[in-house]
Amino acid sequence: QVQLVESGGGLVQPGGSLRLSCAASGFTFSIYPMSWYRQAPGKERELVAAISSTGGITNYADSVKGRFTISRDNVKNTVYLQMNSLKPEDTAVYYCTRGDMSYWGKGTLVTVSS
Repeated sequence: QVQLVESGGGLVQPGGSLRLSCAASGFTFSIYPMSWYRQAPGKERELVAAISSTGGITNYADSVKGRFTISRDNVKNTVYLQMNSLKPEDTAVYYCTRGDMSYWGKGTLVTVSS
């Protein structure tokens, strides 16, 4: 069955960095675009970043452009989100999803606080 398992979240100070990973299984990873979403307390889930199946095309929410980088490894069936210069407003549960949004991971919590 399809599984998406996020990891790498945690508590970090403002200005710090984290790298999230999403390990995929149960489908042909290399043919699907992948995305990262996040949901902050009391807010709707929002798109953070997306990447094409080959990794050649990426796009980002305006709020994270220049700070976050999405990438993927089609051998390891993993998509990553490198997050730099983190701000308190980046605090949220981060989810990865397959490009058709049919499957979601359980999420990993990122807390940015001093």
